[in-house]
Amino acid sequence: MVVTAGMVAVVAVVASVDMVGTAGTDGPWKMVQNLTIPRAGPFSGDASVAGRALPWAPDHLRHATGATQAKGDRSRMSLMQNAHAINADLHCHSTVSDGTLSPRAVAELARDAGVAYWALTDHDEVGGQAAARAAAEEFGMRYVPGVEISVTWAGQTVHIVGLQIDPFCPDLIDGLTNTRTGRARRARDIGEALAKVGIEGAYAGALKYVGNPDLISRTHFARWLVDQGHCATIGDVFSEYLSEGRPGFVGHRWASLAEAVGWIRTASGIAVMAHPGRYHYTDTQHDALFDEFKSLGGGAVEVVTGSHTPDQYRRYAEVARHYGLLASRGSDFHGPGEGRVELGTLPPLPSTVTPVWHDW
Repeated sequence: MVVTAGMVAVVAVVASVDMVGTAGTDGPWKMVQNLTIPRAGPFSGDASVAGRALPWAPDHLRHATGATQAKGDRSRMSLMQNAHAINADLHCHSTVSDGTLSPRAVAELARDAGVAYWALTDHDEVGGQAAARAAAEEFGMRYVPGVEISVTWAGQTVHIVGLQIDPFCPDLIDGLTNTRTGRARRARDIGEALAKVGIEGAYAGALKYVGNPDLISRTHFARWLVDQGHCATIGDVFSEYLSEGRPGFVGHRWASLAEAVGWIRTASGIAVMAHPGRYHYTDTQHDALFDEFKSLGGGAVEVVTGSHTPDQYRRYAEVARHYGLLASRGSDFHGPGEGRVELGTLPPLPSTVTPVWHDW
């Protein structure tokens, strides 16, 4: 069995389970004996798993009683510690939606940053999944198929990431196609709105930055406005022109929360509330959003993400614990130098949460 650096701690430890009587067990249970998994990147260090059990070990070894149960509790704690040590970046974008790099180029950056588990989560599109998977496998990373779905909830846009999806699921593909409908009309309206405040040619300019015309977005306008010298940064463009209440903002009706979560679950995926610290809801609305998300089958929340502050890491760790949600981690990478953090460089998840990848 060949194990690459990018596979890092998928062999999580259950340190004290006795291997006696398992010599005849078939499958991966036998293969982990005397195996050492190298780690890569900032979470470096070797993790020997000789004589240790995996979470998918046989039931008679996973369900112990008495003294072995106590050992099992310690083992599960060790398993969770190893899961937290994995450098996972589960929120990235490519030129298939509004990123600046191809899926392969994003994968290469992830590899160079020491990412072990990587997901490409383009907006409302799964067209880059095959290329992303091929590159991840070539570079020795565990690939997690993903998508980010645009949702309208209480008058604002919310993003729901889907992880471990089947990118060929017909219901998901049809839902994403319907969600993308209207982006082109909205983009033309943004161009007209900017023209009214003296910025001519914005729509044609934004199109020069688009890899997929069906997915033209405010980010493409922002890049053009920066390059034309109207603003210094993409963040400034949103603050001055493209956020709600600013002269270039045009609203759009996206999928409903129920639709997005439903498509993800139908595609055998896990629905993740993306970067919740970015949404401008009252406390009551915030709680109602998570109540509905959980009731619909939402499974996780991004705790550590590119737009969150350390205080928000702690806040959304508590939200995850309160709602019984798993915790995800992702840079929301769109291109080098465009965000607050680069791909693969986020701090680990807080120790109080369960990583969404803990049992992958």
